[in-house]
Amino acid sequence: MAHLVYISIVGVDRVPLRYYRAKLAVERRIEESGLGWTVLRTTQFHDLMATFLGKLTAPPLALLPAGLADQPVEVAEVAERLAGSALAAPAGRLPDMGGPEVRSVDSLARAYLHATGRRRRLLEVPLAGRTYGAFRAGGHLAPEQAVGKGTFEEYLARRFG
Repeated sequence: MAHLVYISIVGVDRVPLRYYRAKLAVERRIEESGLGWTVLRTTQFHDLMATFLGKLTAPPLALLPAGLADQPVEVAEVAERLAGSALAAPAGRLPDMGGPEVRSVDSLARAYLHATGRRRRLLEVPLAGRTYGAFRAGGHLAPEQAVGKGTFEEYLARRFG
């Protein structure tokens, strides 16, 4: 049976970020469409985390958001799950899919710097606001669904050799 398969983001219903609200609105439209549907929410992909860290660590003093964690997931694993879902019957909302580790942004930044052979001083800076608070509370994480296998270091080794 043909159906719509949609990828979304863990926390679209918990983090008050404009892009997340738009993703949640799309999810709701899909649910109300009358079509057969499957929605998979995942944590952020490794490459997005690497891009984010590349920008944060560009200056000699890298300012990192204090108290944040992330749970990057391997894009190929997500693609495999989506492809399998597309070939199966509509399943509604699937269990969230997260990477294998919940890690502090500081830890991820150190791994990124090591992999790229760069040295930077890292300084964690507290931020304010509801969105930052939702991220600090882990609204974008799925530790109970840490089903991904590929680690951030494995991704970095492939990307930066």
